[in-house]
Amino acid sequence: MKGQLKGDYGRISIDPHVIAQYAGTTAIECFGIVGMAAVSMKDGLVKLLKGSSLTRGIQVAIDDENQITIDFHVIVAYEVSIETVCQNLIENVKYKVEEFTGLKIRKINIYVDGVRVID
Repeated sequence: MKGQLKGDYGRISIDPHVIAQYAGTTAIECFGIVGMAAVSMKDGLVKLLKGSSLTRGIQVAIDDENQITIDFHVIVAYEVSIETVCQNLIENVKYKVEEFTGLKIRKINIYVDGVRVID
């Protein structure tokens, strides 16, 4: 379902893919996030997604009340507090996506699928 905003001159529809791209870009800017993750169903391996593939590690759903739920599959940096990194991610994404879209965030779920040492 697309997000809907009503204005004075018509309606604005926002595709969930656009929200996923923006949320992915915001997430990568957060301290401690190495990148988005994709789990291979075939062999169960987690792989780090690069640049244009960011949205594969993010699922966005918009409900009937026009509220957004975002699921992140992330890889975090080694030797950082996972709780702190996730809390920072939630706060940044919530603020920026709500400002960007004009829609409210209902829930942000974070799945830490891997840990990686940063060079």
